Amino acid sequence: MGADVTDRLVDAINAHDLEAVVRCYSPGAVNVTPEIQAENPEQIASYLEQAWEGFPDLRVEVLEKICAGDVVVLQAVVTGTHTGPYLICGGEMLEGSGRRTAVRCCLIIAVEDDLIVSHSVYFDQLEAYSQLGVRFLPPAEPPA
Repeated sequence: MGADVTDRLVDAINAHDLEAVVRCYSPGAVNVTPEIQAENPEQIASYLEQAWEGFPDLRVEVLEKICAGDVVVLQAVVTGTHTGPYLICGGEMLEGSGRRTAVRCCLIIAVEDDLIVSHSVYFDQLEAYSQLGVRFLPPAEPPA
């Protein structure tokens, strides 16, 4: 059962079909990533819209799927070309760079009644930001 809704979710994300994505989630669903915590399908949709704006060709390629009762774990690679604005940690908006990215991630999805109730995504932000050309500088030394 959980595998069906996760298959629909990945298909909807790859088709950039926001309505189909929202239909995969229960009304109280929570989505947690290193960047955000969305607490309902509307917030999840807003996050995806922002990601699609920054990466109009964003795709999820599932490498492995493990089902254990109502929990599905996906190992995946998210690819896309950064051509639009993308909000990064610290609230900075990163303008399109034209860089192609491929970021490995793990998704842990809990399902009830064939709807996603919890969706956690883990990925290495340093890997993602390095591919985007983001350079983190140490804080400036305070004047003596």
